[in-house]
Amino acid sequence: MNRRDFLTGSGFAVSAFSTPVTRWLVTPADDAADMAGGKKVGRADLEELRDAADEARRWDSKYGGGNWKANSVTVCLQERAAPLLRGSFTDEVGRDLFSVTSELSRLAGWTAFDVGQHDVAQRHFIQALRLARAGGDVELGCYVLTTMAMQSLLRGFASEAVDMAQGAFERAKGQAAPRVLAFTKLIEARAHARERDARAASRALAASEDLLGQAEASSGSEPAWIDFYHHARLSADAAEVFRDLKNPKAALAWNQQAAAMPSGVFTRSVGMRLAIVGTAHLQARQLDQGLELGNRSVDILARVQSSRAKDYVREFNTALGPWRREPAVRDFIHRTRTELGIAA
Repeated sequence: MNRRDFLTGSGFAVSAFSTPVTRWLVTPADDAADMAGGKKVGRADLEELRDAADEARRWDSKYGGGNWKANSVTVCLQERAAPLLRGSFTDEVGRDLFSVTSELSRLAGWTAFDVGQHDVAQRHFIQALRLARAGGDVELGCYVLTTMAMQSLLRGFASEAVDMAQGAFERAKGQAAPRVLAFTKLIEARAHARERDARAASRALAASEDLLGQAEASSGSEPAWIDFYHHARLSADAAEVFRDLKNPKAALAWNQQAAAMPSGVFTRSVGMRLAIVGTAHLQARQLDQGLELGNRSVDILARVQSSRAKDYVREFNTALGPWRREPAVRDFIHRTRTELGIAA
């Protein structure tokens, strides 16, 4: 793959990750990043791209990947970043340019993934991994590969997701910040949970928690794109891990540790978390508590353009199976169909 070419094609296939992932695991960083081409690229160009990435992250969290502002990252990639990659730059500027373009490509993949465009997301993630390698940014490559593992996991390929998360951790160990490595272990735990492997999931979750503790105790620098991962996020994802393991008691206990997130900032995450915890209540045969959280989830997710978030409501609806004849349940199912477009 030419590092300056943007990918074309269609169709999600987990096997398409095999070659780019293997190449990154063997050689995660190119030797040089200088280029002699067209217009000279400087630090001001890089700052503009970083600002675009920061803004896209904020809008994605608040309104979902389908929001026009979050989606504008693709336009930035095509109209601003791509021409710069054909410019002239030193090795130092080139490494930063490839890294920030990698993050933009990862964000473009994430927004596509969030609205269910999985083939488009996959191509952006592959591109992002190659760009991180071109920039010699092993830490970012680790994060991109972990994001690829998450996509594989949520597309039903949990075993492959485990392999990718473990590969990201092992290759970046000693080079990536503890918080970055902690996130790889979180996604590994989620993948083990989808495989119903409680022991492996608990082990990976404990490793993530230990690494987060190291991160909190460390005064070293960390990349801005990992600042979302704190103990509150771990606790919220741990609730999902144990929901998938059909262990509602543990899921609800972890949720008690997850600090409240402002819905005006993390709109999608709050809505999904309510659906997850509501499902755990249903697993514990607590219909009233489950429905209360389910309705709050719909209140929030009606403002978000995210097919991924709707998947969590679908899972909640499935868990309502034993109570399908209850009037309150029928009303809720009708509400998700009319307000979120979720088929019964």
